[in-house]
Amino acid sequence: MSDRTAPPNIVLLMADQLTPFALPFHGHPQVRTPALSQLAAEGMVFDAAYCNFPICAPSRASLLAGRLPHAIGVFDNASEFPAEIPTMAHYLRAAGYRTILAGKMHFVGPDQLHGYEERLTTDIYPADFLWVPDWSKGPEYRPTGVGMGHVVDAGPCVRNMQIDYDEETAHVAVQKIYDLARERTAPFFLTVSFTHPHPPFVARQHEWDQYAHADIDAPRVPAIPYADLDPHSQWLYVAHGQDRHAVTPEHVRNARRAYYAMVSYVDAKIGEVLAALDATGLADDSVIVFCADHGEMLGERGMWYKQTFYEPSVRVPLVIRAPGIAPGRRSQVCSLVDLLPTFLDVAAQGPTPVAPVDPLAGHSLWPLLHGDARDWPDEALAEYSSEGVMAPSRMVRRGPWKYVFTRGLPPRLFHLVDDPLELHDRAGQPDVADIERDLHERALSAWDPDTVDARIRASQRRRLFLREVALRTGAFPPWNYEARRGDAQRFVRPASATGAVGAKPRLRFPYVTPTPPDQPAE
Repeated sequence: MSDRTAPPNIVLLMADQLTPFALPFHGHPQVRTPALSQLAAEGMVFDAAYCNFPICAPSRASLLAGRLPHAIGVFDNASEFPAEIPTMAHYLRAAGYRTILAGKMHFVGPDQLHGYEERLTTDIYPADFLWVPDWSKGPEYRPTGVGMGHVVDAGPCVRNMQIDYDEETAHVAVQKIYDLARERTAPFFLTVSFTHPHPPFVARQHEWDQYAHADIDAPRVPAIPYADLDPHSQWLYVAHGQDRHAVTPEHVRNARRAYYAMVSYVDAKIGEVLAALDATGLADDSVIVFCADHGEMLGERGMWYKQTFYEPSVRVPLVIRAPGIAPGRRSQVCSLVDLLPTFLDVAAQGPTPVAPVDPLAGHSLWPLLHGDARDWPDEALAEYSSEGVMAPSRMVRRGPWKYVFTRGLPPRLFHLVDDPLELHDRAGQPDVADIERDLHERALSAWDPDTVDARIRASQRRRLFLREVALRTGAFPPWNYEARRGDAQRFVRPASATGAVGAKPRLRFPYVTPTPPDQPAE
């Protein structure tokens, strides 16, 4: 990697909603991931990596931009990702890379490339303002319709929408690798982003049968009664309709079994991509990065999905394998915004180093990969303001401490070494007052909660107006990317998402009638 005429290729592999606690190289005794486990054994595993927003679109925008979501005006899953924001794809193009995207990236807005020269697939989710939150209606307003039906209807299938999508993503990515190997014209940045193991909790029979039902582990922290939940978790309890379905221990076991099976499925797809890189010899000249956009609560504390700063939701797996880097593990705190400065360091090994045009929120992981942690800040920041809540939040993880601030709510403080399950809130205790004060100041640095709240609510009002105009006139903006004819209407789109049965349950085969709520919403 010392030849400055040929910087290494960069391959970014992403899973969707994959908590590190469901991976064997992070300690899970049951889940099978041979491809990722081999990558982890050959690369550097980061044991304290975080996303910067525990929901899909803002997390991905933040990762690509190397900046925190609120700083670039991305507040939720229906926020437009501004085209004027440079991304890692733009920077790497400036450094002489070819930039290619296969799979999900959940761009909202008319720019569906954001610096990628080629996009090989459409997106699985809509590019318009369909899913705008409305905080004026309280947490029970769920524009995506996500509820506990995904848990109570968990089980095996022959095929579903997400399998359709990831089969296509893997196929086009592998073909592109062979094309790149034939051409050998420039270093490339290839992003391959899968939608598994995102709910619904439905898996192919092949992977489902890899797990014995009786062996599926229960959540480490059992369900916490609603009255004992912190207020932010109470919001999510209502938002996810947990008062509308009776979730039994058997439902929990089925959902966790399906999730583990989905993890094994996406591992197999990633294995196909890695095998193509090995077969072509491109792996020897490539920095390979694996991560997820956020985690999954998976029944811990009785909670599901993401949208919270508890560890299963906000922690992510992060593995980097690079030529000349010895395998190992790093305990330092880091986050996904650290990837862009890392990639700039990789590209700087070529003849055209590029400097960012805006200050970045992260730091290059390159020194850590070489064992140099002397100046590492050991810190990660995350934000949340999408559906299911009623106020903006910020999290600071520094060393062993995690501090959570939500506008209008009491803060929370945890020591993750002494209390890894986050059961003992230390906020307000005199013996940690100095630590709490320092973390509070960090949480509010360049982030005024009243100003952020006003910006978010104003953005919601504008986008809700535009969405209602589109609904009344019968046409959403034609922003969905079309890699081939008909792609713009495939997968989750306004026409299907507003129907009696959404695309996800409708495309499950054999079809399973969705279980209706046990109780009407109050």
